[in-house]
Amino acid sequence: MYKRQGESRAADYRNRLADRGIDTDISGTDNASAAAGSRIVVAGVPPAYAADTIEAVRDDLTEEAIVVSPAVAMARNGTGFHYDTPEAGSVAEAVAAVTPDEVPIVSAFQNLAAGALTDLDRELALDVVVSGDDADAKGVVVELAEEIDGLRALDAGPLANSAEIESITPLLINLAMNNDGMHDLGVRFQ
Repeated sequence: MYKRQGESRAADYRNRLADRGIDTDISGTDNASAAAGSRIVVAGVPPAYAADTIEAVRDDLTEEAIVVSPAVAMARNGTGFHYDTPEAGSVAEAVAAVTPDEVPIVSAFQNLAAGALTDLDRELALDVVVSGDDADAKGVVVELAEEIDGLRALDAGPLANSAEIESITPLLINLAMNNDGMHDLGVRFQ
């Protein structure tokens, strides 16, 4: 089932880009196959499944891999969205707890609205806040983020700081919900 979902999503992206005259090499598969031999593994799943997903593919990760955690644990009540602090401190730290010791975890991309990133006509001027304990791994993720026009990556220090980064996302969603014209917010630090 998951392989079909991956293949379907990849086909959607290929078609969207082909409509713009951009030839791509995007493919989809199941999680274990995607993780096997990949340099960068993004745990792009709901926060409740992030650690379980990485734990399920941990034997497929190589020592050269970097796991990126973009997930944010949130709860919603009558007043809006609120950061739901995981027992481990952050989703990124929960992912780190189940990842092999030799595979670095980098926390990044939490404060970017998916709608902003998938709108190919939108001009971005946003920051990606990056934290992690491995300087080389953070450097790779910084380079990856900055390959996207309009994104600037900022180093927020060690992975222990990831909870502060994750906790900004509910605020952004609440601002977008309560203010006209603020859909798909992100941050830019000046």
